[in-house]
Amino acid sequence: MSAPVPTHEAPFNGGGALKPEPRLNDPDTLAKQIVEKLTYSIGKNPVSARKYDWLRATTLAVRDRIMDHWFESADRFAESGGKRVCYLSMEFLIGRMLRDAINNLGLTEPVREALSRYGVELDMIELLEPDAALGNGGLGRLAACFMESMASTGVPGYGYGIRYVHGFFRQEIVDGAQVELPETWLVHGNPWEFERRNASYEIGFGGKVSTIQEPGRPSRQVWRPAERVLAVAYDTPMVGWRGRQVNTLRLWSAQALDPILLDAFNSGDHIGALVESNKAEAITRVLYPADSHQAGQELRLRQEYFFSSASLQDIIRRHLDENDDLSNLSDKVAIQLNDTHPAVSVAELMRLLVDVHGFEWDEAWRITRATFSYTNHTLLPEALEHWPIHLFERLLPRQMQIIYAINAGIIREAAQDRGYDDGQVAAISLIDEGNGRRVRMGQLAFVGSHAVNGVSALHTDLMKQTVFRDLHALYPDRIQNKTNGVTPRRWLMEANPGLTGLITEAIGPGFLDDIEKIVEIDHLADDAAFRERFAAIKRQNKERLANLIGERMATSVDPSAIFDIQVKRIHEYKRQFLNIIEAIALYDQIRSHPERDWTPRVKIFAGKAAPSYVQAKEIIHLANDVGRVINSDPAVRDLLKVVFIPNYNVSLAEIIMPAADLSEQISTAGLEASGTGNMKFALNGALTIGTLDGANVEMLEHVGEDNIFIFGLTASEVAQRRREAHSGRSIIDNEPMLREALDAISSGLFCPESPSRFHSLVSNLYNNDWWMICADFKAYWNTQRTLDDLYTRQDEWQAKAVHNTARMGWFSSDRSIREYARDIWKAGPGLSG
Repeated sequence: MSAPVPTHEAPFNGGGALKPEPRLNDPDTLAKQIVEKLTYSIGKNPVSARKYDWLRATTLAVRDRIMDHWFESADRFAESGGKRVCYLSMEFLIGRMLRDAINNLGLTEPVREALSRYGVELDMIELLEPDAALGNGGLGRLAACFMESMASTGVPGYGYGIRYVHGFFRQEIVDGAQVELPETWLVHGNPWEFERRNASYEIGFGGKVSTIQEPGRPSRQVWRPAERVLAVAYDTPMVGWRGRQVNTLRLWSAQALDPILLDAFNSGDHIGALVESNKAEAITRVLYPADSHQAGQELRLRQEYFFSSASLQDIIRRHLDENDDLSNLSDKVAIQLNDTHPAVSVAELMRLLVDVHGFEWDEAWRITRATFSYTNHTLLPEALEHWPIHLFERLLPRQMQIIYAINAGIIREAAQDRGYDDGQVAAISLIDEGNGRRVRMGQLAFVGSHAVNGVSALHTDLMKQTVFRDLHALYPDRIQNKTNGVTPRRWLMEANPGLTGLITEAIGPGFLDDIEKIVEIDHLADDAAFRERFAAIKRQNKERLANLIGERMATSVDPSAIFDIQVKRIHEYKRQFLNIIEAIALYDQIRSHPERDWTPRVKIFAGKAAPSYVQAKEIIHLANDVGRVINSDPAVRDLLKVVFIPNYNVSLAEIIMPAADLSEQISTAGLEASGTGNMKFALNGALTIGTLDGANVEMLEHVGEDNIFIFGLTASEVAQRRREAHSGRSIIDNEPMLREALDAISSGLFCPESPSRFHSLVSNLYNNDWWMICADFKAYWNTQRTLDDLYTRQDEWQAKAVHNTARMGWFSSDRSIREYARDIWKAGPGLSG
């Protein structure tokens, strides 16, 4: 086997670089080096420097220290000859980087003191760093948590994704409605990333496939694309806890092979001369372009193939730098497909192995299956991607041939060896013949992987019973569960330093290195002094959020009220609509019964709706319209406020999560795969109101039924109601509060300028109630009133809050990653090399 090639490119190999002297991390040294960066890299002196100059200089000084750890990590891996994990994800919602880096390196206080010598506040300059617009919701944040936990647990992990120029979108609310604007996070550059010009690969689209017959050799297929673009790598270091390991996030940027058609430009066609450049750059410009039209569908498929092919070419190139051939690829590399977006990788790796590297089909298929594993994140059929055959075949003709060949082998195995009938064969086929002939990416990912995992115990069981029932019967050992988790470094230590300090004082710092030791505060729920301090920290966090709401929304909220929070992607199954209806019903009751002793409540919403998701955007509009009416009604006497905070992102979540009293996890049972917001809230001492859905089921087991508030139909009861063609009309007719709330919406009370605005939302409940909003309303209302009563007994409430924090250690992404490493990847400390 050839020796590793020496390189200064940190992600995979260190190899022979001269090591600099260790850097000192005392405030004096840091202050000196920050000023050096300010002077020689930024071109400013301390007198004229602005806050953003100090941010950039501090970032560069911290980055130098990260580089040392980055190269050390790469050297250790090169020497070990171990197995690396490559995590392919369409999203990596990493948020701001500076606070995360200095916390994990133990530099927070030294940097704070160094900056203070020049009159600069660390907390102020941190706020100037833009959130990396590389994701939308839970999928991307999970990927970010996993990257951090891989580094923290010693798993050599490498993320692969797309370097979006504008990300998803920046959300503004205009007259109550969502408006999508470009997220310009890269406009001033990104000091955390490194362009890798040596890591660039051609990516093809379209064209034709030819059969080549050479004397004495089997025929082979050659794909000749009609169009090519260049994928260029940008690397960002992912720092683990205490800096013991730094992994790499490699993002791909698309560029044209020829940035300008000079002949066209010189002939006067100045716009047309840039058409190829614009077409290429569109691939990495926006996350999730609207796919309600053919052009959007094509761009999405281009994106998915672009980053999948670039990543696989990179993985193969690196493997061959270190090994003689690709036959042992699965011994050295584990590739995790995060959802179906990179599922085309299965066909692409087969193409590279068979067409480019000369492997026989069966051996290539063995290598492919042994290398890939797939995480499923949804049971919603529309979220399990499928592409029209005509689009797939036109854009990726050779990959379509390979998918047909894979499908033929799977169907033969099922029909001949297992006796599957026509219905079962249709269910497992990679080609959906009954819906306009489409390629099923979930099935492709399943059959091309050696392991398929769900992300909560309930979700995994439902996968076996629903979307992958027949594939599970064909491959009964393939599906396993890996419940999601969140990194406690960002979601407790960084987001809630006050609570972290209190816990450290109470039980010592051991939980910082092993979060499951946080359970040692459980007995302190009975300690009145501890509860009082716990509550005081919650109050400080609520005041901080209240100030933000006042500044951004010009709305005053009382931190003494229950902060009842639902922040997540806006989707009908997540049932923000149910929450809003309950707010309207409560509003009616407060006005009708002023004599009752109502518990003050602030309902806080945040989240983005996909640009083409009309119903979700209507729900946002309704939330804002309802808030406008309720918040200005003096009859309510500030007993109820409804607030929608625009442009939800990681940095906003870091303020919201620690301030929550009540966490809304109210999805229709059987539809939320896991959820991680539920874990972040509970870790920060919020009580949960929720359905038996996703990871709520396991949270119930861990925190205890007295400390979580479960209501509503179960997944099996939802399925039964749907089989019975359930609609909401009879429930509405027999439930006055629900009927009156819906009548208020339909009458135009909340939008007198457009009374019919929300008619479709209401009529869907009467005629269908697919999401069981009517079915669960009464149980939801009653549970909320139980919580109202509990909140008046603060000793009991705070004891339950302490129990939630204490018992959430198991829901760490460190635990998740150790399970993946042990059971699926066979990589990491003691598992490879």
